[in-house]
Formats: sequence, structure tokens, C-alpha cells
Amino acid sequence: MAPSLRLRVHPQPLSVVRLTADGPPPTWLFHGPGIAAAVRRGDELGGVCATERVPPGTLSEDGWVALEVDGPLDFALTGILAALAVPLAEAGVSIYALSTYDTDVVLVRAAALDQAVDALTAAGHDVSRVS
Repeated sequence: MAPSLRLRVHPQPLSVVRLTADGPPPTWLFHGPGIAAAVRRGDELGGVCATERVPPGTLSEDGWVALEVDGPLDFALTGILAALAVPLAEAGVSIYALSTYDTDVVLVRAAALDQAVDALTAAGHDVSRVS
């Protein structure tokens, strides 16, 4: 059985960006408050940050918002992402998943936020909005 989770919606508009893979993440990615992440894989470097920080000309997908699982989560827990991804997939909501040491964060398109909240609530999760 999937765990019941508490999530908080962060209203800050986020972007998923493609970055130059041959150097460190740019300083603007992490400059300022809010969710930010960088992941390197082979010859690719991707990032997530506040849309307002993305420089013009940067390849990005805008229009995301974050749902953060209240943590910290124990590393022995299983099924956390599945408990979120399955009801969202069944509702036709695409996700972009991130994890930190303490918790998981799922990005959804801002246009699908209400649909996502409804699906997660129907699946037994507690979703609240923060300002």
C-alpha cells in the first residue's frame, strides 16, 4: 500500500534548463531563494531554478511549479515517488522529479497544478499551498 504523504505547493514559477556540460553549473542557477538543482549525466547538464533567473537565450522549459514532500524522509522508505507518480500519471499529469538528501520534490506544469492537487488528494495525500 502506498504511503500517505504531506506535500506543500511552492508557487514560484520554475524552469527546467539545458546547460553547457563542459563546466560547473552557472552561478545564476543557485543565486537567490527557492528550489534549484543541477544534474550531470555524461555529456549533459540539466538544471531547475526560478524562471526569473534564467538568462535570455538559455534553452529552457518554463511553466513548472514544485510540490515538496514534507521531510526528512528515511532512506529505508520505499514507494515515495511511486505514491506520487502513479496518481499523477493516471490523471494525465506529467512530472519532473527531484530529490534532496531529506526529501523528494515533484514538478508539475503550472497549468496542470489544480488537476495534480486533485489527483494527489484523491490518492490520500495532504496537499497544502505555501505563499
